[in-house]
Amino acid sequence: MGMPNIPNINPTINLKNEDIVNLLLASIALEEFSLAAILNSEAEKIQQLLEGRCQANLQDMIALNKSVNKMLKDIIKKEILLEFKFENILDLIELQND
Repeated sequence: MGMPNIPNINPTINLKNEDIVNLLLASIALEEFSLAAILNSEAEKIQQLLEGRCQANLQDMIALNKSVNKMLKDIIKKEILLEFKFENILDLIELQND
């Protein structure tokens, strides 16, 4: 999966409101893409353990569980921030349409 293309921005910033909204939405999409990659890597860790591809004792399993749990909490926090950002963009769009 390739990275999305973002338009070139020259040093003299000359953007229309529509362009600004599109760039803000693209920034959210890129962050969501990154979070999905992190979630996938966490799932792969668990899958390796469950399929027996690595030797793990109870302590290792508990440590992995704590690590994945912390990462999921951090991802949830980031998702909340992205939701706030998205709501602000919706407000900006609403202001433009008034």
